[in-house]
Amino acid sequence: MTDAAYRVALPGGRFQLAIGEPDRGPAELIEGLSLDELLAGPAGQFWARLTAAPRRELPASARVVAPLESQDVWAAGVTYAPSRDARQAESAHAAIYQAVYGAVRPELFYKSRGPQVRGPGEPVAIRSDSTWDVPEPEIALVLSSACEVVALTAGNDMSSRSIEGANPLYLPQAKVYDGSCALGPCLVRVPERRDLQIQLVIERGGAVAFHGTAPSSWLLRTFESLASWLGRGLTFPAGAVLLTGTPLIPPAEFTLAGGDLVRITVEGVGTLANPVQVLDCGSPPADEAPAPGPRG
Repeated sequence: MTDAAYRVALPGGRFQLAIGEPDRGPAELIEGLSLDELLAGPAGQFWARLTAAPRRELPASARVVAPLESQDVWAAGVTYAPSRDARQAESAHAAIYQAVYGAVRPELFYKSRGPQVRGPGEPVAIRSDSTWDVPEPEIALVLSSACEVVALTAGNDMSSRSIEGANPLYLPQAKVYDGSCALGPCLVRVPERRDLQIQLVIERGGAVAFHGTAPSSWLLRTFESLASWLGRGLTFPAGAVLLTGTPLIPPAEFTLAGGDLVRITVEGVGTLANPVQVLDCGSPPADEAPAPGPRG
């Protein structure tokens, strides 16, 4: 049996940790522990405390939600060659992506407040003022207060390629908005091997619109190095989550649409599935030039 930690919503607006298996869902509730408390403590005690905690029966009404509490989500970019190539192709300032890809210091950016992260089955969003939008399937690192990697989960770093492609300084608007981040379904131990398969499937109208698979061994940097860089100059009393970048980019002619279903599977973690909705960001000024992209 492989332990997996879940966070579930219970009747009355309560949330609690649960334990189970990655492919079978939560089986029992964990009593007396919160994720904030676990991540505030020593990284080496995370799983021992979790598995030793008292348990009780899981109510049938329990619903799996994003596996984080107060933790903020950060993200690393240009960590895989396909990501570098795609961002070079979309941008009028392509050279900066090669410079970051080959540099010692990684690109790190803020992604989402913990309470705003979407969980399994909850909708992710594309901006109404963007013309080119994609999901980015990623391995997410769950970090202790000392920025040590204690667990993995699957993540979706939604991205407005038309906005970022217009100017790299627009990255916060392309990456940070309501419904731009999803995590789940569970937390698993960090495996010894680092060649996990990452799969992205996008369904539209009941048919597969995109399918791709790539190994995490393509990652240029190590999990530990990325976590270490995030901890330079920042403190996280209750830990944090760090997305590690994507090796899977849909082709340039593809863009997400409202009603699509995004399925992200990380080997050993499970599948994170989210429907896509359109976020109304208002109408751009009439004299604003259209952003580049498939619908631009």
